[in-house]
Amino acid sequence: MQDRTALPDHIDPDSYPSVTAMLEEAMARYAGQPAFTCLGQTLSFADVEQQSRNFAAYLQRTLGVKKGDRIAVMSPNLLAFAIAFLGIARAGAVQVNVNPMYTPRELEHQLNDAGVETIIAYSGISATVAEVMPHTKLKTVIIATPGDGTAARLPSPPVDTRLTSAVTLADALQAGASLPFEPVALTGDDLLFLQYTGGTTGLSKGAALSHRNVVANILQFKAIVADCVIAGEETIVTALPLYHIFALTVNFLSFFTVGAHNWLVPNPRDMDGFIDVLKAARPTAFTGVNTLYAGLVAHPRIGEVDFSRLRLAAGGGAAVIEATSARWMAITGRFIREGYGLSETSPIVTFTPGDITAFTGTTGLPLPDTLIKLLDEDGNEAAPGAPGEVCVKGPQVMRGYWQQPEANAAAFTADGYFRTGDVGQFDARGFLKIVDRKKDMIIVSGFNVFPNEIEAVASSCPGLQECACVGVPDEKTGEAVKLYVVRTPQAQLTEAELAEFCRKELTAYKVPRQIAFVDALPKSAVGKILRRELRTHA
Repeated sequence: MQDRTALPDHIDPDSYPSVTAMLEEAMARYAGQPAFTCLGQTLSFADVEQQSRNFAAYLQRTLGVKKGDRIAVMSPNLLAFAIAFLGIARAGAVQVNVNPMYTPRELEHQLNDAGVETIIAYSGISATVAEVMPHTKLKTVIIATPGDGTAARLPSPPVDTRLTSAVTLADALQAGASLPFEPVALTGDDLLFLQYTGGTTGLSKGAALSHRNVVANILQFKAIVADCVIAGEETIVTALPLYHIFALTVNFLSFFTVGAHNWLVPNPRDMDGFIDVLKAARPTAFTGVNTLYAGLVAHPRIGEVDFSRLRLAAGGGAAVIEATSARWMAITGRFIREGYGLSETSPIVTFTPGDITAFTGTTGLPLPDTLIKLLDEDGNEAAPGAPGEVCVKGPQVMRGYWQQPEANAAAFTADGYFRTGDVGQFDARGFLKIVDRKKDMIIVSGFNVFPNEIEAVASSCPGLQECACVGVPDEKTGEAVKLYVVRTPQAQLTEAELAEFCRKELTAYKVPRQIAFVDALPKSAVGKILRRELRTHA
């Protein structure tokens, strides 16, 4: 086993009553230092404290938001995201993170499932909100723009004309400045996030993450990277979306508590703009999924970036490929430290410790206070060195799925371990390697795609009799969605028609990249489609 003397065995998740208390402490301690930079605008920790206080006051006094109310945030990486979250947390509410690329169908389900009455939405996706508003409990739409929280008036897409009663975040902040704010007493048991993740039914479920869950994961992560992180001296570039649990807990919350200067990248697909941010920031820390790193190392301008201050490069969301880490190492002098986690675990379960000096091809060691056991098909612990389903117990593991008692019963073992659905094995040092997925989930550029959802959408297309969805290797995105389709008799359905149909109902990364028409799908004796056979022949 790896010598873990440098790692504490335990952290105290009750050392702070809430994540809010952790963040308020950081805002006071680092008041004069820059907290966030985005699109040329910078907010100090003191600025963020003031703006989030104003927003919390607005939520309380104008909207009547109470502790435990769910509020959705649907925005790319903008200053508005940080202000909104901190205001929501300080008001004692629960943030429901929404992917701004969601289609109306996806958004409607999430808002209704969480019981959301207020949403903060980027102006550029206001049409999606307008489309679903009549079919939800939404009462208030607050429109976010790139300049919010600053004096700058940066260009932003127009707001959909159907949202006649929408309020701008800028106006809400101004109104809140003259309203009293009442601090909310929070405990570790209070909810902080509903983090939605795909479900076996094709509909996403909300992982209910408490303040204690997230406090624990912040402390666990800081413990395992202690050799790489220096409080008050960190600069991190955040290109991964903040609505995704990886960037949310690591880039935003963990680094905020150590006074980091966080440079937000709203659109990492604009690679030239992304390179410009890296050049200006000169980061000490960076996180990404394999596809993001692969895109950067291949960019002709990556050599312009000064990586001399870089201490930590972290990868997750999907397996980091050794060749990608090697190319990153050649350019930056740092290898990519891999971690493993899920929305349900706040998210980090394992990570490569700070004292490791070379790429391991594993996801590292369990965090302090994190117990992992590998179970075989019969529910028994796998033999040493043998693979098994990764089951996790620790203070970062969610209390359960939001209002899903049946799913919760299936998600945990009798002795309280969360079943991840991933298959892993430990090496001789105690490092965990993820070798397969028990579930049929597909990971496209670090995003979870669940076949049932794709199949449910595609099956409603005229001319389609039945279909099955699998993941296939893809050089650019790690995996891509491939759909096998059986047409109805005499149907003339084409690949282009089906792809266009899916595009209207699914976020871009979920749309099948490959479509294969077949005469029949492989099935078991009871008629269940055998996806594993399709994967074998894909």
